[in-house]
Amino acid sequence: MKSKTLKKRTLYFIIAAVILLIALRIAWSWSYSDGFSGLSLLIPLLLLFFILFAICAAVLFSSWVYQDCKQRGDDPVLWAIIVFITTPLIGLLLYFLRRSEIKHPCPCCGHLISSNAKYCEACGSQMNYKEETISMEKQKTHHMKRIIAGTVCLILMLICLSGFIVSAATRTGINTDITSNERVWNLGTIHMNSNTYINGIWKLDFRNASDGFVSQEKMTITNPASQTLYADISCQTVPDGTTLLLWLVQGDTVQTIDVTRLPEPLAYPLNNFESGEIYVRLQINGVEDTVSEIYIR
Repeated sequence: MKSKTLKKRTLYFIIAAVILLIALRIAWSWSYSDGFSGLSLLIPLLLLFFILFAICAAVLFSSWVYQDCKQRGDDPVLWAIIVFITTPLIGLLLYFLRRSEIKHPCPCCGHLISSNAKYCEACGSQMNYKEETISMEKQKTHHMKRIIAGTVCLILMLICLSGFIVSAATRTGINTDITSNERVWNLGTIHMNSNTYINGIWKLDFRNASDGFVSQEKMTITNPASQTLYADISCQTVPDGTTLLLWLVQGDTVQTIDVTRLPEPLAYPLNNFESGEIYVRLQINGVEDTVSEIYIR
């Protein structure tokens, strides 16, 4: 009895830990970046509900698998964890391919044996199951409410995912304007070696990126009359027609500098800007193997 209680507590602990890790990951992304600036409210809501419905579906199907395993004499905790971690669709497929037939306890020794067994493999007692009873038990589906609720959550999860994909594909509610005073969201990809912003120094080292990809950091100007933006940028691979553009955006003031082939580190005066935050953006248009270091002093 204690072993079963311990297994249940372990399962609940793992589920709670996964949910907590997801919440911490979202909180970290919010604090590190500009949160959901540049997105319409619909986009994060679709993403949030997708995650919630996915977790609910995983929990419901995992609990059903847990009960089903107990009836079949398998390890319920192990299979519940597998279904939860591998998502309901993959996990259930694996379980149905692997699950054994329903077993019953031997009336003499309690050992779980097949419903079709004539004798108990543990004690040798003869079994006298009625065929009608066995047939009805095989046809009966247990815990139907969990299956129905899990299926509903799965459908709602797919609806949220479809809405998110459509919004991303049509760019509805997603800011991609590089001159905007809100965060710019990319629909492409970048293969980075490192991207850090520590003590006011932005270091970006990337191999390649999709055409037009924008990487950005928000910096602060305290004294525009005396401060300068420094940029040490080296592009090792520059195919014909490719560029790397540096954008400085603050309010209505937008300036762009071609930094594809800098003969020496750039020192750009900031006297055209005001004190406050400024977006510093690199627009990658085909250049590769680039290392950059940008800061304001």
